[in-house]
Amino acid sequence: MEIKGCVGLVTGGNRGIGEAFVRVLLESGAQKVYAGSRDPAAAAHLVEQYPGRCIALELDVTDYDEVARAATECGDVSLVVNNAGLFSNQTLLGAPDMSIARQEMEVNFFGTLAMCRAFAPVLARNGGGGIINVLSAAALCPIPNMGGYGPSKAATRSLSGCVRAELAGQGTQVTALIVGSVDTRMAAHVEGGKEKPDDIARAGLRAVTRGIDELDTDRMAVEVRAALALDPKGLERRMARMLNVPVIRTGR
Repeated sequence: MEIKGCVGLVTGGNRGIGEAFVRVLLESGAQKVYAGSRDPAAAAHLVEQYPGRCIALELDVTDYDEVARAATECGDVSLVVNNAGLFSNQTLLGAPDMSIARQEMEVNFFGTLAMCRAFAPVLARNGGGGIINVLSAAALCPIPNMGGYGPSKAATRSLSGCVRAELAGQGTQVTALIVGSVDTRMAAHVEGGKEKPDDIARAGLRAVTRGIDELDTDRMAVEVRAALALDPKGLERRMARMLNVPVIRTGR
């Protein structure tokens, strides 16, 4: 997987980590990047900044007709970044019903699966290329106050391994990113040190070009994995205590 000269597609590419992927891809020599968003107007600032190289694409990953249409219209794609995600800030048992957890699973798991299924043949025709799935430290351990988000990311982590095995024969690299606390709107409720979205994007691109299957992109992700290895029960207790505070607190 080479970034220079590639054609990328980033879901949720209008802001946050997705926008960072669009910018870093283009600044790293990508030929063109499709910035997927439910509202293409939301990516207008990127189109204006990178005329002819950034293409706004109407794409809701839960709308399978739109996903199929994107695969047809974007037949030159060689790198797919599955970044679109939903975090509803609800607990599993405290939410009014199960619809919120279903929505998180629909976006985070089934949306990623739909993109992988639709674009696998496109990537095959274009030499294999790569897929980056943007996950979370919540995929490694249960974080009770992240409700259905953590389970959906854990499921997508497993999905990444299955898709990697299925696409190995066509030469497609599938990389899963374990992301900690990042300075985005989704993490606005989080206190403490936060990583820059651009740094996450750069780490992700390095990983896919080097054939790394799973990467902890930042300090928080590394610390969560280390704590999980050293004292999994202790980590689970610390995460459970977060239920008793109004915000997630991260150290630095």
